[in-house]
Amino acid sequence: GLVLGVYSSEKDEGAAQFTSAGDAFDRLVSGKLRELLSVCGPPLKKGKTRVFHGLHQDFPSVAVVGLGKKNAGVNDQENWNEGKENIRAAVAVGCRQIQDLEIPCVEVDPCGDAQAAAEGAVLGLHEYNELKQKKKPVVTPQLHGSAESEAWQRGVTYAEGQNLARYLMEAPANYITPIKFAEHIEQKLRSFSNVKVHIRPESWIATQQMGAFLSVAKGSAEHPIFLEIHYLGGANTSDSPLVFVGKGVTFDSGGISLKPSSGMDAMRADMGGAAIICSAIVTAAALNLPLNIIGLAPLCENMPSGKANKPGDVVRAKNGKTIQVDNTDAEGRLLLADALCYAHNFNARAIVNAATLTGAMDVALGSAATGVFTNSSWLWTHLYEASILTGDRVWRMPLFEHYTKQVTDCPLADLSNIGKYSRAGGACTAAAFLKEFVTASHWAHLDIAGVMSNKDEVPYLRKGMAGRPTRTLVEFAARLSQDSHN
Repeated sequence: GLVLGVYSSEKDEGAAQFTSAGDAFDRLVSGKLRELLSVCGPPLKKGKTRVFHGLHQDFPSVAVVGLGKKNAGVNDQENWNEGKENIRAAVAVGCRQIQDLEIPCVEVDPCGDAQAAAEGAVLGLHEYNELKQKKKPVVTPQLHGSAESEAWQRGVTYAEGQNLARYLMEAPANYITPIKFAEHIEQKLRSFSNVKVHIRPESWIATQQMGAFLSVAKGSAEHPIFLEIHYLGGANTSDSPLVFVGKGVTFDSGGISLKPSSGMDAMRADMGGAAIICSAIVTAAALNLPLNIIGLAPLCENMPSGKANKPGDVVRAKNGKTIQVDNTDAEGRLLLADALCYAHNFNARAIVNAATLTGAMDVALGSAATGVFTNSSWLWTHLYEASILTGDRVWRMPLFEHYTKQVTDCPLADLSNIGKYSRAGGACTAAAFLKEFVTASHWAHLDIAGVMSNKDEVPYLRKGMAGRPTRTLVEFAARLSQDSHN
């Protein structure tokens, strides 16, 4: 199969404007493709596709996809590069059409941006069907032509990173337990000589005095794991690393503050933060990015049992602060509190944590963007600029003292794990809570609860867990590595 792009003409009635690959193919078939397009209905709209058969013996089926306007670039209103997004969406639709025809291989027109085309193809074809006997035919996308092979390969690597996060988040909680999560990541990193993976057991966690993390884990029969990854890609292994921290609750029942049963199965993806930061490091290693990155993922389940945290219990975090657990379903911040304290051991250039932390984040932004709370405008600018390129957007949220007061005004302990006005500004009070465990001057907290899954909002992702914003973290790390290079 072959996927070719076509731009919308500036005037509705104008003839289709092919990409250079489309033009070349049209010449190869003596203008038949252009002729067929003009007679088979109105001009192709953005993201729409038409499939033609029997035009050429090498490509029995050709999917022509609408790319929108040719000169689309950064859209300031949308905060993304519209041209790149159009390519991702169009290529994904074309590749799925070829897959539906059960054709095992598809060549993809680079459409003027081979990286975006590769991302669209590899993200668009991904589906979690490990546990089904009946699987969709596997389709291998390849670059059509040889002009932009390096950019294409980069796009494949970026997309495979996000697909790894999607795989981990989608897999059932009995398949991805804390230890199995850690082993899966270790296996992915085994071939890199500049990566060390430490799978820390419960006894180690106890010696680190991570009382907040252990208090969540003790309700489950699954043992907690603290996963620590060191990627040493920098010119000097002693250069200050970028530290990624991810919430790794492999199943979240809510604990004693039990969640409603409807939709609870989706809480297998409550380790989304750990999944995206680990996948970003796997991708950074595959790209051989010239910087040092440390990944930290506290992994456990949050379950109700005779040993579980009870509402009103007080636990002590690694930095000595006491926390009143007023709601056992606000457990992610307890894991992150201890992991953030530990992250300060590494003299980090920046600490970035990611977590499916609050339903309030989903209420605030829905699935349009990841909410970012940060104490550093420098860090914000880098994350924001990276997200414009990837199309996986971020939006800055407030870290006001206003919210800090709501978690520090607590009857029994230094902090409460929920804001005293309960639902008001829930994502903001959660961020304010985390800030109490941060002394680093460049820290960002990404609340990814709203972007955890995809229904139909992102056209190049199928329905299911989204693995967002893995590519934005990778692009951010790549930009940081150029900074230190220059």
